[in-house]
Amino acid sequence: MWFLLYCEGTRFTEKKHRVSMEVAASKGLPPLKHHLLPRTKGFTTAVQCLRGTVAAIYDVTLNFRGNKNPSLLGILYGKKYEADMCLRRFPLEEIPQDEKEAAQWLHKLYQEKDALQETYNQKGVFPGEPFRPARRPWTLLNFLFWATVLLSPLFRFVLGVFASGSPLLILTFLGFVGAASFGVRRLIGVTEIEKGSSYGNQEFKKKE
Repeated sequence: MWFLLYCEGTRFTEKKHRVSMEVAASKGLPPLKHHLLPRTKGFTTAVQCLRGTVAAIYDVTLNFRGNKNPSLLGILYGKKYEADMCLRRFPLEEIPQDEKEAAQWLHKLYQEKDALQETYNQKGVFPGEPFRPARRPWTLLNFLFWATVLLSPLFRFVLGVFASGSPLLILTFLGFVGAASFGVRRLIGVTEIEKGSSYGNQEFKKKE
């Protein structure tokens, strides 16, 4: 079983980071340069529910080489992105059972993640011994199999359209393809960070 938890709760933007660091300052927590303040409630609840079910949790810090900001549109246009991942394993018994102590553990973890990010920005690599998994052919073979099964009928249909010689049918097909392409790009554009949700943008107001 795999359970993915994004403790920051939303994607990083300059405004969200500023608001988040105002909250951190009000709580006496060290500022983070590359992350938002983690939201501890979901983490502590998840950890309590996972005790006795899983042996450990894994912390993942991901960076893209060349300081690139990947997007689905970039992938659609054929851009190449290379990434490095820092993976750390923490046995579940190392995480305090007390909710407040577990929250402090999470804040400490994010301070370490921030230091990892800073090291990567300066040196282009994560600290520690690098490991590169060996390439396996099964992913490619699986892709080729399903591409053949699913795309063969489509190719036969396209060939049938152009073989028909009907200008109306061909123009209708091309119009449909153009509209579908435009619609897909519009939908993917919604996933861009600057068009994301406003969650985390609310200005912090200190209680009197």
